[in-house]
Amino acid sequence: MAHHELSPVLSKFLDKHLVFPLLEFLQEKGIYEEKDIMQSKLSLLSNTNMVDFAMDIHKMLHNTEEVPQAMKEHRTEVVARLRQLQVDVDPIIKCLENPAVIRNFRQDKAFNLQFLLEDFQIGPDQVEALYQYAKFQFDCGNYSTAAELLQPYRTLCINNERNMSALNERKMSAPWGKPSSAFLMQNFEAARDDINKLKEAIDQQTFAAPLQQLQQRTWLLHWSLFVFWNHESGLNDLIDLFLSAPYLAAIQINAPHLLRYLATAVVINKRRRNNVLKEVIKIIQQEGYQYNDPVTKFLESLYVNYDFEGAQQCLKECEGMIDNDFFLTACRGEFIENSRLFIFETYCRIHQCIDIKSLAEQLNMDLEAAEKWITNLILDARLNAKIDSKAGTVVMGSQAQSVHEQLTDKAKELSVRTFVLANSVVGGGKA
Repeated sequence: MAHHELSPVLSKFLDKHLVFPLLEFLQEKGIYEEKDIMQSKLSLLSNTNMVDFAMDIHKMLHNTEEVPQAMKEHRTEVVARLRQLQVDVDPIIKCLENPAVIRNFRQDKAFNLQFLLEDFQIGPDQVEALYQYAKFQFDCGNYSTAAELLQPYRTLCINNERNMSALNERKMSAPWGKPSSAFLMQNFEAARDDINKLKEAIDQQTFAAPLQQLQQRTWLLHWSLFVFWNHESGLNDLIDLFLSAPYLAAIQINAPHLLRYLATAVVINKRRRNNVLKEVIKIIQQEGYQYNDPVTKFLESLYVNYDFEGAQQCLKECEGMIDNDFFLTACRGEFIENSRLFIFETYCRIHQCIDIKSLAEQLNMDLEAAEKWITNLILDARLNAKIDSKAGTVVMGSQAQSVHEQLTDKAKELSVRTFVLANSVVGGGKA
């Protein structure tokens, strides 16, 4: 199933610290060679301050107690840099630990900076030191400390410094550091709030280049997976974000592989799937030329081609693929159960008369239990059907799409196409 494994693709849009959980998962599953996983970990660690961890990996990989001189020198540099940053940041941290200071803060960032400068001699240099210290702690793997430091930095950072380009870069990188720290600490409630704030910050960039905004949205879609598959409201959030016009455009242009997660969320989410299933299937058809996997092919086989044997074969492939997917592995059973219901619901919709006895044999159920199961299925799916107990059959009625539903579908489709076209025109002009 390695040819359906998305970690190499996903890692291109993730911070290196977020790739570590994926590598740990792959190592546990044994999809790749142990040596290759360890080498990948070592390569990622070489660009961080997690020197001790890198040394441990090197020892295990090469079965030795010795480490290269370069690692030792890097560790010395990291320790020296840490001590210097602690000295630089100590005044502002002590100031922010004072409850009286926090009570005097307002929504106006300029006022807060002026207040700190006049009363405590804390200026832009100390705020810059706070950012550098938070980033350093994050690179050391101290995610909790980094998250705590980034919060006051975001309340103090404003746009009035001379080096505007560097400042704007930091203003955007600080919101990225908050959710990533929350992911890695498995604080998914806080991470959900941080993702929403980050989305708002990206969408409100009035003068950002379209290509830059597109790239940021693509990154947000990937980072949000850590929240959506670990939060009780995650499936609804995923569907809302992935189907919103700007982010759907980002998927279609930069990341069609994310359709796997959208399709899976729609299958599992019983409350939302009836409203968005048709739209998702249209998107899968449109993007099928550049991406497909067992999940997308399952929906296409079932709802476009009405190929029940093909759908069942895809479902078998889905089991292995989902089991080896870092984000989806926990919902494998739920996906398979809902997919089987999809097959029977669709079968009922395209057949006028269904023999209950024959269906009971396929389900390995007795006749009475099968009749109850079919009754519940009809009610849950709101099928236009009735059971003829004397004849032992289910008689299906017609299920025509209302005019309102047709107009809604067309309006959504036109909205997405218009956004993609406008984005392409603006992007082409900038280029």
